[in-house]
Amino acid sequence: MSNLLATKSLDVLMKEAHEEGEHSLKRALGPINLITLGIGAIIGAGIFVLTGQAAAQYAGPAIMLSYVFAGLGCAFAGLCYAEFASMIPIAGSAYTYGYATLGEIFAWIIGWDLILEYAFGAATVASGWSSTLVAFLQDYGLSLPPRICDTPGSVWVQYKGYWQPLNTISMVLQENHIDWHRLPHQTAIFNLVAFLAILAVTTILIVGIRESANFNTVVVFVKLIAVFTFIIVAGMFVFGHPQVAKENWAEFLPKNTGSFGAFGWSGVLRGAGVVFFAYIGFDAVSLPLKRRAIPRRTCRSGSWVRS
Repeated sequence: MSNLLATKSLDVLMKEAHEEGEHSLKRALGPINLITLGIGAIIGAGIFVLTGQAAAQYAGPAIMLSYVFAGLGCAFAGLCYAEFASMIPIAGSAYTYGYATLGEIFAWIIGWDLILEYAFGAATVASGWSSTLVAFLQDYGLSLPPRICDTPGSVWVQYKGYWQPLNTISMVLQENHIDWHRLPHQTAIFNLVAFLAILAVTTILIVGIRESANFNTVVVFVKLIAVFTFIIVAGMFVFGHPQVAKENWAEFLPKNTGSFGAFGWSGVLRGAGVVFFAYIGFDAVSLPLKRRAIPRRTCRSGSWVRS
C-alpha cells in the first residue's frame, strides 16, 4: 500500500525532467504552440455548437450568465494550475502534480482521467463538426444520408426540406403542434463524417507533433477570424435593428417550466454545466514544453522495478 501512495520529491522530478536518453523526448513545442493549443481546444464545439443548444433548452438569453458562472469556475481552476506550475515547473501537468503531492496511485488515476477526458472531448468535437458540416452542405443543396451523419440510434427528421436531429428541433415541432412521427424520419447507424474527421486529425498527429502544432495554429487563426467576424456582423445587426433585439430579449431569464434545469436559475446553472465543455483545453497550456516517456514497471525475481 505504501508503494501506491509513494510520492516523488521536487528534486527527483527536476532531475528526471533534465535527463536525456532513449526514454526521453526532444523539446518540440514552444510557448506560442501551447497557447494556440489551449485556444484551439477552447474555441470549438463548445462555443460553436453547445451554446445554441444550452440557450434553446436550458437558459434562454441568460446563457450569458451561464458563461459567467462557467468562467468563474475555470478561473479558480486556472489559478490552481498556475500555483502548481510555479511550485513544480516541469513536465506532466496534473499527472506530475498528483505524483508529487498525492501519490503514485492518484497520479495513475489522474493520468487515465486525462486520457478519457480528451478522448470523449475529441469524439464530441468530431460529432459537433459533423453536424455543422452536414447543415452547411444542406444550405447549398447537398444532403447527406442521415443514417451516416450521427451517433447510432439518433433520430433525424426532415422539416421544411432540411434534415435535422430530433433533439434540436423537438421544441419547434411542439410549438407548432407537429407530430414528428408524421414527418419523414430516419435513425442513424454510424457517424461517418465524424469518423473521417478523427481519421484526418490522427493522420496529422502521426506525421509529427511539430507539424500538428503548426496546423493547429493555422486553424486557431481561422477560428478567431470567424468569431470576430460574427461579433462584428451580429453587433452591426443588433445596433441597426434595436427593435428586433428588444423583442427577443423581452424575457431575458425565462421562467422555470416546473422541472430542474428547464429555464429559470436552475436552467442557467445547467447551461453553465453544458457550456463548461467549451473551456476544456485551458489546462493544456500548463502541459510541458518537453514531454517525457512515463517509466515502465517490469517484474524481475518476484519484485517490481522501474525500467
